[in-house]
Amino acid sequence: MTDRYYEDFKVGERFTSGGLTMTEAGIVEFARQWDPQPFHIDAEFAKKWAYGGLIASGLHTMSVTLRLWLDLGIFRACSLGSPGIGDVQFARPVRPGDTLRVITDIVELRVSASKSDRGIARVRQVTINQRGEAVLEQETTVFLKRRPILAANLSVRS
Repeated sequence: MTDRYYEDFKVGERFTSGGLTMTEAGIVEFARQWDPQPFHIDAEFAKKWAYGGLIASGLHTMSVTLRLWLDLGIFRACSLGSPGIGDVQFARPVRPGDTLRVITDIVELRVSASKSDRGIARVRQVTINQRGEAVLEQETTVFLKRRPILAANLSVRS
């Protein structure tokens, strides 16, 4: 993939990630460390609870969303990080055996008013399961490097 910079993106562009299948072991391992609620770590308890079975932590789903997005490599050359994530909605539970994919749309692009070397992108991400059902929806703001100016263009001619 060719490196992309702020100027290479267009509002309305859509990117779809590859898939990642959630395993019971992975759900439990993540939850034991970061979100040890019984419906994330105890399959027997979870069968009797509100969701009728083990479900992934929302934080796990968010982490998988980020990983799948980064695996695309779209922002590899230009990402300067994010000042934060906007509203996040967990549309439905993620269960063992679900295969997740992320659909990302470029919603807004603007050049930074305070730092001319970067642009700001607002992206909308919908994480879907193997049935095409949304499991997570979020908007994220990302700082992106603008295309570097070639050194030759900066040289002063005498």
